[in-house]
Amino acid sequence: MTRAKPEDDEYWNRSKLKAFTFDDEDDEFSRLKESKRAVNSLMIDAAADDDDDDNFEKVSWSGEPVGSISWSVKETASSNRSGSEPCFPKIDTTSSLSKQGSGYSLSSLFRAKSKSGGFQSFSESFSETSIRTYAPELRKPKSDRKDFVSDLSPEETVRRMQKGRAYSLEKFRSLQDKLLLLDEAVALYDGNVITAVLIYLKKSLNKDILFRVLMSRDVALHHYIHYLKEMGEQKLLVELLKALGRTEDMALVQYKENLGIKDEGRRRDFLKSCLSLPFSQDDAIHVQDHYTLLERQIIIEASDKRADGEIFKRFPRKASILNMPIITTLYYSCFYHYGESEGTYSSPANIRKTFRISEKQYILTALGARAKLRLWFDVDSLFNTKNWLGYTKKKSPIGFHKVVDILHKNNAPISVLQEYVNLIDDTEVKLGMALKYKCHDIVINTYRDLKDRQQLVVYVPKLERDSVEYRKVQEILSNGQIRWKN
Repeated sequence: MTRAKPEDDEYWNRSKLKAFTFDDEDDEFSRLKESKRAVNSLMIDAAADDDDDDNFEKVSWSGEPVGSISWSVKETASSNRSGSEPCFPKIDTTSSLSKQGSGYSLSSLFRAKSKSGGFQSFSESFSETSIRTYAPELRKPKSDRKDFVSDLSPEETVRRMQKGRAYSLEKFRSLQDKLLLLDEAVALYDGNVITAVLIYLKKSLNKDILFRVLMSRDVALHHYIHYLKEMGEQKLLVELLKALGRTEDMALVQYKENLGIKDEGRRRDFLKSCLSLPFSQDDAIHVQDHYTLLERQIIIEASDKRADGEIFKRFPRKASILNMPIITTLYYSCFYHYGESEGTYSSPANIRKTFRISEKQYILTALGARAKLRLWFDVDSLFNTKNWLGYTKKKSPIGFHKVVDILHKNNAPISVLQEYVNLIDDTEVKLGMALKYKCHDIVINTYRDLKDRQQLVVYVPKLERDSVEYRKVQEILSNGQIRWKN
């Protein structure tokens, strides 16, 4: 074999052809050469069966077919101008691929039609194929791959989860491995890790199996129930509670779905269907009251929308009564329907009786409504009672000091305030309320009854001169029959 001449070395040094490497260099000629080597290796193997050269197709180095798959004369001649031997030996032991072995021939590979109807070049036709078939897959070093999964134990996995490092739960496929993973997460006392593992188990286990697993793991069960509530998966939560035998909780979860129903008619029907659920005794009463209240509110709302009474003209409604609490409904009834008979749904007495409202709560609500309308006669009627002798006396289950506060908030006149301040039994409380709301007559009488001359003298400057209260104080102070304590 003759040694290459200096001219040959110069050719190789300036040639664009490079050896194939695994670098990420996007060089068309590098990819082209590797692709040609692969094709030539296929053709050399096939040459042993067929020596017929008539089927050859020539392709130049630029990719243009000229009749033979061996190097073109033009390419080889460029290296022979100096009289040297051809740098690319002619390969003449090739044959076409068997049609039985493949649906594609070399001809179809090299002469694929382009979109414009012509032929693609060698580099174009093999650019995508060579990259897809022969380009090496770049992978991370083995030390890095461990960060993404590999052979981590359940304990190592949950600790990586806690530290926010990369992990994978997909490798835990057996039920035993999944249970170990869950137990390790629970032992770690990290709610986020427990929830993440439960989400994986929810996705990878049959729900019946998952329910049985959680029955013996209270911490995991608590987290799973909370997760289902937060995600709004009511149906699955109901199935879980039913499987656990917690029928009352299951009924409450179903009842809670009424909050998402906007249409009042549909909500009423839904509440009616809830009456048959297995609630506890107290909860069953609550659900029954909710259904009855909404039914009443729908009737009252429909009627009051068309109402044109004097009370509705003086105080137009500011909001709908639908879906309001029971006390708000009672206040509305005391405001707009106070005088109605007990037989009507909107009557305060009917509402009080139907929903078992206590006397104390009823008095507080009705007092606020009637005082807002400044109807003091109705206020008095709330507290007037008759004894067995037929005498009328005021009595309150809430304490008259609270009555005075409510009356003052509704701008009751001094005469009304003084009447109810006087009904306070405790002297100190009465005096304090009288001073707070400037009930001068009560303050003066209290100091007189206490024989406290000094406090009475101090109080005089707070009165207007020549007022009835001022003259009364002067008469008391000048009365020599009173035996003062100071």
